[in-house]
Amino acid sequence: MYDTTLTRQSLPSERYRVLLGTAISVFSSNNGFIIENVLRIDDSTSWYALIDKTSGAVKNYVEGKLPDPIVQLFGDLVDMRNRIIHGFRITNTNGEQTIATKEKSGRQFEITEDYLLDFISKNEELSSMLHEFRGY
Repeated sequence: MYDTTLTRQSLPSERYRVLLGTAISVFSSNNGFIIENVLRIDDSTSWYALIDKTSGAVKNYVEGKLPDPIVQLFGDLVDMRNRIIHGFRITNTNGEQTIATKEKSGRQFEITEDYLLDFISKNEELSSMLHEFRGY
C-alpha cells in the first residue's frame, strides 16, 4: 500500500498502522501512569529522573514499590513493546507489509494484528490495575 501524501515507501494496511499507533500510544500512556503511581508513594526521585529512563529501567525501579501483579504485567508489556519497536519490515506470506521481530534467543516471528490487539488489551488491563491502585 502507498500513501503518497505521506511517503513514497510501501506501507502496511491502514488498519495495521492504526493498531500500531494505538499500541505505541497506550503503552506510552501506561509508562507515564506507572511513574505517576510510584511518585505518589516514593518521593526519593522525580518525574524528570524517571521519564528519562528506559521503560525497562522504570520497571526495575518500581519493583518492590508497586504491587507485584502490576510490575509483572508492566514487565511483560515492556518486552512486547520492545519486540514491536525493535522489529523490521517484512512482506508476509499474504503479500502484506508488516513488522517481524527477533528475540535474543533467535526466535523470529511476525507482529500480527492479533499480537497488536493482545498488546492493546493487556495495556487496558494494566491501566485498570493502575487506576485501582491509585484509588479510583
